[in-house]
Amino acid sequence: MAYKRASVLAGLPDADREWEDVQAKTFCKWLNTKLESRDLPPMRSLTTDLSDGVRLIELMEIMGDTSLGRYYKNPRMRVQQAENVNKALDFIKSRGVILTNVGAEDIVDGNLKLILGMIWTLILRFTIADISEEGVNAKEGLLLWCQRKTAPYKEVDVKDFTYSWQSGLAFCALIHRHRPDLLNYDSLDKTDKHACTRTAFDVAQQHLGIPQLLDVEDLCDVKKPDERSVMTYVAQYFHAFSSMEQAEVVSRRVAKFADVMQSAWMMQNDYERRAKELLHAMIEVQNAWTAAAFAGTYADARLQLKSFNEYKAGSKRIWVQERTDLGALLSNIQTKLKTYHLREWLPLEGLRQGDLDSAWALLAKSEASRSRRINAEIRNAKDSLRVRFANLANAFEQNLRNITTEIVSLSGDLSEQLVNVQKSQSELIPLQNDLLLELRETDRECQEANVEENDHTVYTLDDLIFELELVTTSVAKKLAFIENQIVSRQHTNLTPAQLEEFESTFRYFDKDASNTLTVPELGAALASLGIIYADEDVEVIHYQLEQNFGSVSYDAFLTFLREISEDSTSPDQLIEAFQGLASDKPYVTELDLRMALLPQGSIDYLVQAMPAAQVDGLQETAYDYERYLGNLFM
Repeated sequence: MAYKRASVLAGLPDADREWEDVQAKTFCKWLNTKLESRDLPPMRSLTTDLSDGVRLIELMEIMGDTSLGRYYKNPRMRVQQAENVNKALDFIKSRGVILTNVGAEDIVDGNLKLILGMIWTLILRFTIADISEEGVNAKEGLLLWCQRKTAPYKEVDVKDFTYSWQSGLAFCALIHRHRPDLLNYDSLDKTDKHACTRTAFDVAQQHLGIPQLLDVEDLCDVKKPDERSVMTYVAQYFHAFSSMEQAEVVSRRVAKFADVMQSAWMMQNDYERRAKELLHAMIEVQNAWTAAAFAGTYADARLQLKSFNEYKAGSKRIWVQERTDLGALLSNIQTKLKTYHLREWLPLEGLRQGDLDSAWALLAKSEASRSRRINAEIRNAKDSLRVRFANLANAFEQNLRNITTEIVSLSGDLSEQLVNVQKSQSELIPLQNDLLLELRETDRECQEANVEENDHTVYTLDDLIFELELVTTSVAKKLAFIENQIVSRQHTNLTPAQLEEFESTFRYFDKDASNTLTVPELGAALASLGIIYADEDVEVIHYQLEQNFGSVSYDAFLTFLREISEDSTSPDQLIEAFQGLASDKPYVTELDLRMALLPQGSIDYLVQAMPAAQVDGLQETAYDYERYLGNLFM
């Protein structure tokens, strides 16, 4: 609403005229909000509309919510106007408001400065004086309220009622803090102070009923906003949101009480339900223990122990937690009721804390009895396991000792020895299968029962397995030895020394005592005898022997060696072999012999028999194999 000044303030500085204009517009709008409550026409000028005292009396009746009595409704004379004004001023003074340097004639004459001062006094009395925040009143209280409400907004820093409001963001923050549904603070263009201010003013007037007492330009386009005008407008926000908060407080108080009572009722029902379930579960498990019987076996005792341990680790712990929670729940119920000065609540008979304590003591007694019965069964079962394992272990070791004795005491013809060893090997089969399996199972049961000591035997499962492996390997080696001896006897064209060398080589490289050689084992065995083949050639030889003999057995190995040894005494072949071993050097070293995997005995012989060779720069001893071979052959 436009404000028209009644007089020309000639000679006043621009700054004075500026704040007077802003205050006049703001205060006039503020007074018009009071007049609107009685549908009275608004004022347009403070200097002229208040001069006859009528509007001033109407305003005082509205603000004081009372009647000032009879007055001149249409005063035509100055004295009547002054009487009306005095009636209004007397009412103001009766309300404890102190008016300084303002009289009826100042109002009648339209002295704007004094009129503005009087209206500011009214604003302080009827709008700002009752503002209190954290024990601070009036201006400081209003400022503190603004600061507290806008604290979460980093772009807002309310320090006063002038510069702090020029960006419009402080007003937007107040609205958003109380009614975030009306304003999207984050989407504001915070660099446009006019847009932010206009948005806040429009939202406040349209949705919150806060009249726009300030114009946007009076806040944004002045060097320093008028403090009183800003305070007057900000106070509208305080009252709007305070009334809203008070209504919310009342609603919250009733809702909280209802929530507390409903919560207490639900907690009481929850306590009794859970207490019944806990007592029922405790009685059920005790009845089950009483009815439980033992089968007299370790498996049954262990199963019942497992079930008992699962109870202690599962249901019992849940019950312990539940018992604690029920005590806390009952305490919380009493605390809630005490907060609202309500009577203490007692659960139903049989569900009170003393009842739970008695049931718990009975459960502990039943647990102890159950544990003793299970422990007695476990001890008996452990003793039975010790005896059973000892009987199996002692019998197993005796069988191994008998087989070993049979092997050691072998005599007679090779064919007869072969039959006896094969018989001993067959006797190992039930030990390796059935009896060992039974031993393993019994040992597993002992471990599960934590049976560590056993006075009935000195043997453990590991001891017996180790001894079984030794006896099995010994029998296999003995069988292979006898079979190889029989094969060796058939190869009469080989010298005893060759047979001994070939057999020892075969046994050395037969790592798994299977009496057969793999491809790598065959290659290494041949190389140790000074017979060097490429890897692919060894694979071909191995394949051919498998085709002819079924596997590279000792018989196949001897046959192959016999075939290649028939011409192995050729000087050219020997020289060629040594050259290959020496990598075509005219000399060999002990390292060359070791790299060729020759037997240690062969290496020792050759380094003693071969003459030394002079090789410049060579740190280790070199041997002249050509001169050595030349001295051997014709």
